[in-house]
Amino acid sequence: MANDALALSAVDAFYGDSHVLHGISLRLAEGRLLGLLGRNGAGKSTCLNVAVGLLPPRVGRVEVFAANLTGAAPEVVAAHGVALVPQGRRIFKSLSVRENLEVAARLPRAGRASWTLAAVYAMFPRLKERARQVAGYLSGGEQQMLAIGRALMSNPRILLMDEPSEGLAPQIVGEVMATIRRLKENGLSIVLVEQNAKLVFSVADDVVILNSGRVALAGTASDLAARSGELHQHLGVF
Repeated sequence: MANDALALSAVDAFYGDSHVLHGISLRLAEGRLLGLLGRNGAGKSTCLNVAVGLLPPRVGRVEVFAANLTGAAPEVVAAHGVALVPQGRRIFKSLSVRENLEVAARLPRAGRASWTLAAVYAMFPRLKERARQVAGYLSGGEQQMLAIGRALMSNPRILLMDEPSEGLAPQIVGEVMATIRRLKENGLSIVLVEQNAKLVFSVADDVVILNSGRVALAGTASDLAARSGELHQHLGVF
């Protein structure tokens, strides 16, 4: 069996006095794609915030490739090879495309960097065409490509993606999903948070469904896809 790239074990997390995650446990196996689904407010983005160190868990444990990173600062988690493509892209709008990429450049913990400017430009030719353009003037799809490219420049072993299709035209969503498939084929371990369940099931190896901050369903994508009644119960549509 594949080793765990990322593991959250019995995690409770709070925003102030608001108890958001209740005993969450999930596993991302190395080289696999884990889809994280749930209605708005189910706790999906909070799981990612816990994983990258933006929100320390009140209870529970966070491991990255078996290293205990519970409560570790975001820069420590990043140094262990975890990168986040945040919801809303959050690019540096006043910087050029190239500057957005260069500011995130990081050598991997071991070995030669596989993600360089040239590699990112090869995956996203439009970013190369707009390398000197101020990022704030890019289209929504181009900004999403830039957000993914910026995360890749850190040469991660784990990529966390929060709603990458949000606000994009269907054609651009198709391009983003094709990119995710290529990254998965290259062996990157990926957590994909999405509102669109069909997109997740089209690419995921494993799926976890959250409901009110708890794990409602978990299993392989193929097994859960056959449980349409339960999926409809927890997701509303499928």
